[in-house]
Amino acid sequence: MEKENVMGTEKMSKLILVTGIPLMLSLLINSLYNFVDSVFVSRVSEDALTALSLASPVQFMVSALGLGNAVGLNAVISRALGERRPDKVRSAADASIFIAVCSWVIIAVCCLIFVKPYFYWQSGGNEVIAGYGRDYLTVCMLFSFGQMGQWVFDRFVIASGRSQLFLFTLSAASVTNLILDPIFIFGWFGLPRMEALGAAIATVIGQCVGCLAGIFINRRWNKDIPFGFTLRPDLQSIRAILKVGVPSTLVQMLTSFVSIAMNSILLAFSSTAVAVYGICSRLYGIVTVGVHGIDNGLIPIVAFNYGAGKYGRIDEAIRWTLIDSVFLFLPFFAVLELMPGVVLTLFDASPFMLDIGIPALRILAVSYLFSVPNLVFAAGLQGLSLGTNSMVLTMTRQAVLPILFALLLRFFGNLTLLWTAFILAETLGLPLALYLWRRARKGLSDAAVAEGR
Repeated sequence: MEKENVMGTEKMSKLILVTGIPLMLSLLINSLYNFVDSVFVSRVSEDALTALSLASPVQFMVSALGLGNAVGLNAVISRALGERRPDKVRSAADASIFIAVCSWVIIAVCCLIFVKPYFYWQSGGNEVIAGYGRDYLTVCMLFSFGQMGQWVFDRFVIASGRSQLFLFTLSAASVTNLILDPIFIFGWFGLPRMEALGAAIATVIGQCVGCLAGIFINRRWNKDIPFGFTLRPDLQSIRAILKVGVPSTLVQMLTSFVSIAMNSILLAFSSTAVAVYGICSRLYGIVTVGVHGIDNGLIPIVAFNYGAGKYGRIDEAIRWTLIDSVFLFLPFFAVLELMPGVVLTLFDASPFMLDIGIPALRILAVSYLFSVPNLVFAAGLQGLSLGTNSMVLTMTRQAVLPILFALLLRFFGNLTLLWTAFILAETLGLPLALYLWRRARKGLSDAAVAEGR
């Protein structure tokens, strides 16, 4: 267990980066699946790109199940390591694998029931768009077991402090997807041209390769987190993982419903507006990868020091995470503000798409910047196992407020004005974030006094 003590002793400015950078890469790869798919599919047609934009909210829901499990197991295992409880580590690891399998079964069943009516509704009667979307999303959901597994095995190495091992799974998954995408989409080397269906096949193969690499790496080099599959997992471990993870899952799912609602609002303007929103959503995953990586790295650090009773290091971790998150996002912010047209040309943007997309990117870039402190405090709350508080914060700023402002602003009939709903939501979310964190921190101070620390 000596290796894990680094989370309680390492200089915080270094620890935040050492823990966060591998997670940045993980999130980057996860975002690149959709981003690369969109870049290649945009060369097929704008209808195909629109179909992927409509599929994006459902993909986020699929990812939400894996993300919730990952966030929960990360906090539970890191806390168990801080408490020096190897028995709890093993039971939590086994429980997380069981949850991943159950998540895949749920996803597959939902695919068979809902994908066809979803695209019939969202495509506005455009059968070409609906066809592309059904092909893409069906494959991604039915074969999502690779994605669910990759979330788990990647987080095992992060929770144990062996972040450098991430590079192997990331390389395996990303290189596989990048190589196979154009081959399957455009029908190279004698294969049939599969377009959106090909993008989906490349994606799930990459995820499965990443999952297998994760299993091998954990078996070979991460001995402090033993794991196996069981049909009788420890119920207490399941409850502990779900307590932290379910709020994250619900938040991301609700955010996906917001995306569906936004697509419905934007479709009243044009299908191109929907495509632009889909591009912005995919770009968000790329340009904020540093912020989200650092924030996800904050969760096990807070959890470990919470379990070890080192509350002062939690404050230090929050400060450094805020500083690093801002600096990591600023270069991307500059690109989106100064060169939005160049970014959109990656998606073979038409003149009409450029007219819509350039102001959209600039406005949404401001909302991304304003979201940084909200994301940091939400991650800190998750590390303290206050998943419900984190859920309230995230739901408010990413779901309730954006859709409320969008519904109000649509009556002005100005698409550019509609994008400002996201800036307003992040701005009003900050006071709530500060209140929830200060209340949680006061609870820690009171606990420390009571324990004589």
